[in-house]
Amino acid sequence: MLMSRLRCAILDDYFNLALDVADWQKLSDRVDVTVFSHPFASEQAAASALADFDVICAMRERTAFPKSLFESLPKLKLLLTSGMRNASIDMEAAKARGIAIGGTQYSRDPTAPLTMGLILELTRGIGRENARMHAGEPWQSFAGVEIEGTTLGIVGLGKLGSKMAGIAKAFGMNVIAWSPNLTPEKCKEAGVGYATKEELFAKADIVTIHVVLSERSRGLVGAADLARMKPTAFLVNTARGPIVDEQALLETLQQRKIAGAGLDVFSVEPLPVDHPFRKLDNLVLTPHLGYATADGLRIHYGQMVEAIDAFTRGGELPRRLA
Repeated sequence: MLMSRLRCAILDDYFNLALDVADWQKLSDRVDVTVFSHPFASEQAAASALADFDVICAMRERTAFPKSLFESLPKLKLLLTSGMRNASIDMEAAKARGIAIGGTQYSRDPTAPLTMGLILELTRGIGRENARMHAGEPWQSFAGVEIEGTTLGIVGLGKLGSKMAGIAKAFGMNVIAWSPNLTPEKCKEAGVGYATKEELFAKADIVTIHVVLSERSRGLVGAADLARMKPTAFLVNTARGPIVDEQALLETLQQRKIAGAGLDVFSVEPLPVDHPFRKLDNLVLTPHLGYATADGLRIHYGQMVEAIDAFTRGGELPRRLA
């Protein structure tokens, strides 16, 4: 059993919700908790701020933990991440230093509904027209696009992609799918059409990305894929920024070769305030809201408290990743 008091850092609590949605008082006899609500400017800044902490609670990939950062955190004993995978953590480096890694689960995943929200914004301009109405501007400026009867192309038909297919079909959309390992049989089971990558980008009226980021999927959607899209088509990415070649997408949108795009994820987050994406009127941007709901955060932080409680009592770490 750990007898001395530990210091715990909660990272990237952008909403200032962490202390309110979970019972951290349960740990108050053993653990001192510090909340960081803003991202670190650099790895060096993270190393300086976190050097004296024994436990760190990370929110998804907002703060990366490469080997070099672990080497700058001599007191770190336990790293918890929201979710059951985190591509920004060097698991081998953590293991080599004897740092335990734990994750948290979801009761459900809210990313697919957000994806449909981005699709509706692109095709019906709800947020755009709302802003105009509040600004007192003239009545109606945007003629929308009906999505019923159009084709949705899903890149990645896993848990999220399959959920997205069901939502799209409820809106009367035709659905086709592709991913590197996807088979026609799997598509048939999901009730969607199978397409090659080339066919999907050429045929779809809307393409949405739902694959996991890995070295294999990094840059999976490139300039050649975007060039195959219809000039009336839209691209939506709520997976991970690096899956799409952002420079190629930027040039495609600047040249208006497709109708528009909706992005919830970016290669660098938070998205820099001077990023050229922010200047495009055919691009809908949201600040990685896919998983960020009060319900989900309540589960994540609650399970982090549970894990720290078990760890400090010398028990088995629930949902251990490494």
